[in-house]
Amino acid sequence: MLIQDANTILLVVDLQTRLMPVLSGAETVARQAIALIDTAADLTVPVLVSEHCVDKLGGSLPAVRTAAEAAGATFVHKTHFSCTNEPGFADTLYALGRRQVVVVGAEAHVCVMQSALGLLAAGYAVFVVADGVASRDEANKALALQRLQAAGATIVSSEMVMFEWLTHAGHPAFRQVLPRIKGPA
Repeated sequence: MLIQDANTILLVVDLQTRLMPVLSGAETVARQAIALIDTAADLTVPVLVSEHCVDKLGGSLPAVRTAAEAAGATFVHKTHFSCTNEPGFADTLYALGRRQVVVVGAEAHVCVMQSALGLLAAGYAVFVVADGVASRDEANKALALQRLQAAGATIVSSEMVMFEWLTHAGHPAFRQVLPRIKGPA
C-alpha cells in the first residue's frame, strides 16, 4: 500500500527539549521530522504533535515547534505513553477523516510504539519512519521496529514517505521538496 498525501496524517511524537539530548541519533531524527513536517505543509497533510509531560520534559524542540506551527499543526499535551489513550486524541484524529498515519518521534520503544499499536488497534494504516524515530539505546529502537512490523505497521524511510506523497516528478511541490530528500549538502 502506498502512502497517499490526501489520506495521511503526520504524527510527531514527543521530540522534546529535555528528552532529545539523551537519544541515539537525535540530530538525524529531528532533521527528518522537520523535513516531513515541511513537506506535509507543502502538500496540506495535517500534522499532529504530541508533547509528553511538558513540565518535566520541556516543550518540542524549537526548530520542530517552528516548523509545526508554520504547518498549522495541532499540539496535544499528554501524560499517557500512547497518544491514543489521551482523552480527546481519538476525536481529533477521527475529525481529520484520513486513514493513514505516518509516525515519527521518541522514544521508539515507548511512546512511539504504544501510539502506533493504538493506531493499529483503531484500524489505521500505520507507517513508522525508521530514520525518524529514536530511543536512548539503539537495541530498544530495533526491537520496537521489529515488534511494530510484526503487529502490522509498515516500516519506511522519510525519503519513501516524501516520494510517495509526491507521486511523480511533475508534482507542483516537487522542486520545493527535492532539497529535503537530498538532505544537507
